[in-house]
Amino acid sequence: MKKLFRAVAPLLLLVLTATAVSVSPAGAESKKYKRSVETYAIPDIPLINQDGKKVRLAALLGGDQPVVVNFIYGTCTTICPVLSAGFINLQNKLAAGGQKPRLVSITIDPENDSPQVMKEYLKRYRAKPGWDFLTGSRSEIDRVMKAFNAYIPDKMSHYPLNMIRSPKDGTWVRLFGIMSTRELLEEYQSVAGK
Repeated sequence: MKKLFRAVAPLLLLVLTATAVSVSPAGAESKKYKRSVETYAIPDIPLINQDGKKVRLAALLGGDQPVVVNFIYGTCTTICPVLSAGFINLQNKLAAGGQKPRLVSITIDPENDSPQVMKEYLKRYRAKPGWDFLTGSRSEIDRVMKAFNAYIPDKMSHYPLNMIRSPKDGTWVRLFGIMSTRELLEEYQSVAGK
């Protein structure tokens, strides 16, 4: 009997925890991501986009509209698909209202993410114009990750992170964790002032 209890106890605990979480009162929703406002010094370096064209990172991330940035890679099967689904859903929701958001994904696997790989990746998600995927040399990508306080030495240990640049003052809203499309849209609109 004790063996059976030991085998079933973890499963029972999991079920009870899930039940307790699912019956929380309406309106008691808590965010599952961490939000902070940061200031970053973006390096003015050239990177390569999915079309094989050089783009100046600082110029691409500047301008008079919010810019959303994340770090992904083409063969990722864990966090990247979730982040990319968030990007395409945000793009579609804003496009329905006549807005064209600026979305930028930066590879953390430049050794394998060629323009061709990145173009295929964007095609898989049915990305519209306005979503760029960038690569560069390993040292350039490391420099960009460090500038965003997002450096990881190994692509397998990366984490869910979106950042939205405010065109008003150049600060960045850093969003750490998995987010719903609604949450990402609300954060974007908050930065955009809409």
